[in-house]
Amino acid sequence: MIRSKHVLPFLFFFIALIVANPVNADAQDAELYRIETTNGNVFIGEIRSENDREVILLTESLGEITISRENIRSITKIDESNIRNGRYWHENPHATRYLFAPNALGLKKGQGYYQNTWIFFNNVDYGISNNISIGGGLVPVFLFGAASTPFWITPKVSIPVSRDNLHIAGGAIIGGIFGEDTGGGGIFYGTSTIGHSDKNLSVGLGYGFGGGDISDTPVINISGSIRVAKSLYLLSENYFFPGTEISGLGSFGARWAPGNVAVDFALVRPLAGTASFIGVPWLSVAIPFGR
Repeated sequence: MIRSKHVLPFLFFFIALIVANPVNADAQDAELYRIETTNGNVFIGEIRSENDREVILLTESLGEITISRENIRSITKIDESNIRNGRYWHENPHATRYLFAPNALGLKKGQGYYQNTWIFFNNVDYGISNNISIGGGLVPVFLFGAASTPFWITPKVSIPVSRDNLHIAGGAIIGGIFGEDTGGGGIFYGTSTIGHSDKNLSVGLGYGFGGGDISDTPVINISGSIRVAKSLYLLSENYFFPGTEISGLGSFGARWAPGNVAVDFALVRPLAGTASFIGVPWLSVAIPFGR
């Protein structure tokens, strides 16, 4: 039986926030764009027309303006949900993962990120299409003269079931050790996510494998994330191990994400039986790249 008086309140917290503020799947059809000029000005609005020379943009505060192509640094399509009180809130730079566990949201084609956890754990993921991503990582112990290097590969397929409201995904974490003939192992997983990049809740199952065998009992993952300020998110990532002596692991933390980087801070601890143990700290940095 899964028990924890420490982590379950956080799960109820995320569920209550999502239920109390459901995602609007019927957002307005108007497409909004963010245009940044070469002198640093930023304009947000609907593109009324464009050609090789100029872009005509309809903004809320300035009305219709014309911007010369030679003065445009970038044009980015944005979601209406990123406009808060008339201000633009940038996209979550690390939206497809919690601390470690992936959610069902997918990287867009050409987008990627590099993540480093406690200096030694390095991971890169890249979207090869809007539904498929591939990643991998390693612990570079060879820098210290070690003959063996742990590595892993992380393929993932993500499918949107309903627009910006429900996603499902499946993938694997396949690991091994360079320099040793020990065979590989890892975990196959499937997960579903309700919500969007700024507020979501995920439930997933994972089955470990290795040595030609696959476990009969899944690991259960329940994780959530919510944006509480322009650059601040709250996170909770939790694992349950049915049929084992270890009931599970839970975590609660925060993500500071000013736009071009995401820094995660959290405490990770067993779900039961260690009342005097505060937790193991988690620190990671993710840097997005690509389109």
